[in-house]
Amino acid sequence: MEKHRCGWCVGDKLYEAYHDTEWGVPIYDDARLFEFLILETFQAGLSWITILRKRENFREALDNFDYKKIANYSESKLEELLNNPGIIRNKLKVQATVSNAKAFMKTQEEFGSFSKYIWSFVNNKPVQNLVAYYKDAPATTAISDALSKDLKKRGFKFTGSTVIYAHMQATGMVNDHEVNCFRYAEVKALG
Repeated sequence: MEKHRCGWCVGDKLYEAYHDTEWGVPIYDDARLFEFLILETFQAGLSWITILRKRENFREALDNFDYKKIANYSESKLEELLNNPGIIRNKLKVQATVSNAKAFMKTQEEFGSFSKYIWSFVNNKPVQNLVAYYKDAPATTAISDALSKDLKKRGFKFTGSTVIYAHMQATGMVNDHEVNCFRYAEVKALG
């Protein structure tokens, strides 16, 4: 018998694998949080599957999302990225990746880790939502609004409330699996 999954991923093997193993799992590791933050910023205005299909290209192009290296990218490296057909070649998003790496490290310095900072917005515990149908999940919340505003104040770019809420969903800060999805209870148990 086929497991019931959230409707947004059904029918695409890559999407289903991502849904079944990653989406909504709480992440506390700074390197992984940075990776998801950068992928979400590139996703702004696009579909997540587009980014997911280019994820390995992004990893290769962006030194495996090493924020210390990215913060020091030269103009020639930025030009190289803008000429890389394997990633999203949006000049503002590429430039934002560098400024976000710098802001990320400043935030780490202030709080001891980016994880401590970002998880404080949900009192260090995943929010367990009761989503019956994925299209009923919110695009933003008061928490994503506050986090977005604070990130922007810290110099982060492409971190509007919708992007940040998607980041919160992906990194398990909120559990927005449909309640009848087989992953809902599994992910809830991780929180």
